[in-house]
Amino acid sequence: MKTAAIIGGGVIGGGWAARFLLNGWDVRVFDPDPQAERKIGEVLANARRSLPGLGNVALPAEGALTFHATVAEAVQGAVWIQESVPERLDLKQKIYGALQAHAPADAVIGSSTSGYKPSQLQEGFDNAAQIVVAHPFNPVYLMPLVEVVTTAANPPEMIEAAKAIITSVGMYPLHLKKEIDAHVADRFLEAVWREALWLVKDGIATTEEIDNAIRYGFGIRWAQMGLFETYRVAGGEAGMKHFLAQFGPCLSWPWTKLMDVPEYNDELVDLIAGQSDAQSGHHSIRDLERIRDDNLVGMMRALSANDWGAGALQNAHDVSRMGAAGLARSMEEVADIAQPVLTQARVVPLDWTDYNGHMTESRYLDAFAQSTDRLMEIIGCDADYIASGGSYFTAETHIRHIDEVHAGQAIQVKTRVILGQGKKMHLWHEMYEGDRLLATGEHMLLHVDLKTRRSAPPAAHIEANLVRLATAQAALPAPEGLGRAIGAPR
Repeated sequence: MKTAAIIGGGVIGGGWAARFLLNGWDVRVFDPDPQAERKIGEVLANARRSLPGLGNVALPAEGALTFHATVAEAVQGAVWIQESVPERLDLKQKIYGALQAHAPADAVIGSSTSGYKPSQLQEGFDNAAQIVVAHPFNPVYLMPLVEVVTTAANPPEMIEAAKAIITSVGMYPLHLKKEIDAHVADRFLEAVWREALWLVKDGIATTEEIDNAIRYGFGIRWAQMGLFETYRVAGGEAGMKHFLAQFGPCLSWPWTKLMDVPEYNDELVDLIAGQSDAQSGHHSIRDLERIRDDNLVGMMRALSANDWGAGALQNAHDVSRMGAAGLARSMEEVADIAQPVLTQARVVPLDWTDYNGHMTESRYLDAFAQSTDRLMEIIGCDADYIASGGSYFTAETHIRHIDEVHAGQAIQVKTRVILGQGKKMHLWHEMYEGDRLLATGEHMLLHVDLKTRRSAPPAAHIEANLVRLATAQAALPAPEGLGRAIGAPR
């Protein structure tokens, strides 16, 4: 079990703690705030509710979370140390002094700073090679981006170690090889924020109207394509050069006030705070966090379906965890072919439940269909085989709903091959939470030639793998409910 140390347990530090803990790391926290354990506990509760359902593969068992009275105690055995104390250079330097004295020599020391450059954090310390900026985005347990900013003091092996650790917990390390104040992403945010302040101050738009302009407009496009790719599409068939030729001249027009800042005074603060209270004051901060998390998970899961943007990153993270979750990708990886094959190990996502608070009917079919896809991949009917012109089509399905399933429950689906011969593939799925049987799915599929759209024999190696599984599992007792018609006695 790897160990991460979190120095500073506020919103960002708590998010880092949740990200590491839910990805199987032991987490050791130092924060002198007497409320730190409560605050991190609340952040962790939200993370447990949302992060496990983001992907399609179960997260590992949680690590151990412990709180410590000193920096020296917190960093013992840590391979990653994340500093998330307030944005005061003197306070950060005090922490780095303690880390120089006590941090393991091979640990990466990352700072969550949104403004300071790594050279400012490294200055005067003998262990400068260990110190990098690792700037995340809130909520850290869901948002994948981490800006990794380094200097010449950081050796290549330390940089690669930092990037590998960030990737291993499902995040994306954006390595900035040249430092600049506020890094990259916050410079964009600051520009939008500054223009928004002017629009409010000048009475052009309210805080709610500005938020609506973003979330109903370009914000959705940015979420999946970013800035330049969005504008490339806007250029049509002629591409980016056409877009620049068409819209480049507007850069000289006096549209924005980015070179000027409105006077920051009590009047502006009261105006913005009052509008924000009217917009969102009826929600508690915990309610807003959960609404935010639900929306983020839903958007990223939609992107996963198209293997795009943050969704593609999550898919890659799922694949990297399949082995640890006991999921095979080929016959060679199946632990025991004489037993039902584990084809799904996951947590029920938030968007799989209905108005009754349990999993909606369509999601049972979705889950069993995913297990069928996994079994097809195992026997060799993978994306390459399907691209070559062969696949299985479902001819008949029967699902039994045996017990309730709720969001956040850890479920497994085990699949048995009843018949695998010629064009036919007869599968039996059982869905469990622990030892509790939740549902069964029975599926009859036919192999199809995708060119003629008619049934046809599969490739020899596909049929051989099916026959091998069916033969090995034939000695198992017949599943209860196999072949049952709707309405038949239980």
